[in-house]
Amino acid sequence: MTDPAAGARPHAGTPGAPPVGVAPKGLDLDRLAGYLSDHRPELAGEPLTATLIAGGRSNLTYLLRAGDHEVVLRRPPLGHVLATAHDMAREFRVISALAPTAVPVPAAVHLCADAEVIGAPFYLMERVPGEVFRGRAQTDPLGEARRRELTMAMMDTLATLHAVDPAEVGLADFGRFDGYLARQVRRWAGQLDRSRSRPLPGIDELRDLLAGTVPESANAGRIVHGDYRLDNLLATVDPVSVRAVLDWEMATLGDPLADLGLLLTYWDVLGDSALAAGNPVADGVGPRAGFPAGAELIERYAGRGDVDVGPLHWHVALGCFKLAVICEGIHYRHTLGQTLGAGFDRIGELVAPLVERGLREVRET
Repeated sequence: MTDPAAGARPHAGTPGAPPVGVAPKGLDLDRLAGYLSDHRPELAGEPLTATLIAGGRSNLTYLLRAGDHEVVLRRPPLGHVLATAHDMAREFRVISALAPTAVPVPAAVHLCADAEVIGAPFYLMERVPGEVFRGRAQTDPLGEARRRELTMAMMDTLATLHAVDPAEVGLADFGRFDGYLARQVRRWAGQLDRSRSRPLPGIDELRDLLAGTVPESANAGRIVHGDYRLDNLLATVDPVSVRAVLDWEMATLGDPLADLGLLLTYWDVLGDSALAAGNPVADGVGPRAGFPAGAELIERYAGRGDVDVGPLHWHVALGCFKLAVICEGIHYRHTLGQTLGAGFDRIGELVAPLVERGLREVRET
């Protein structure tokens, strides 16, 4: 959906480029049309239109149409871009590498590293048919059986991802997996320092406890998505199938238990919270929304791969810390008027309960 309140304006077009429609905030369609006429001629010669795809809370996603052609464009968020957090080239590289594997990803179409074209680097990928399940208005009508089937397909897909050998797909140098968990704590501590705009009781204690209790990793060197959750999947329900895994901005090599810990944070921590209802980060998943409990997710995952799951308290605590920092960053961008779409005014409410639960989990380790 477009964001007309955010300054959409008509464009007259650039000489030699195809005509353009109304530009949602974050895109300069004049310059984009000229660029595409040179680099993607199949998108030239027709009116170019763009629509902001709802749901993205970090990188921005748009559907581009030119005649019968449709592609999806991804770019970093507006303003306050945290270092290393919104690397378009990394996203493009990982979906390109995973294309020949059993992990469902959109086909990578084109990468533009030149920030001058639209004001930031971007890439294009194919549009994959399917639905992103973001809230209970979508998941309630599925019924219990399909919710369970969708959950198990989600876990099977994650196990498939973690089974990919990075070297076999050209990703052996995609990250330094030694010391991955300790670096995650340091990284998100640094992101927190760049996003502080208000008092956050307990978050520094959580950071310090995590840093002082980093577990040994028995599963290092796997491809980690970094933000794996239901609403980062395109799925169908007739039949139930995961068509594509989306939003690879935080992918790297590391410990797959970090993906599991963050997923359980969404599922059992936020998904079972009274704050979940109507909140764009937490609505529509977990036991409160009629899905299986997190323990069943982990059991399914463990039965589909060779990852040593073990206790996950520390990894859930890391997930709580990471998600608290992400939510605080989104809250900060919202206060600066740099978010597009609805629901961002409530994301800041999630930080305090995430910190509280993270402290409880890390003390269990």
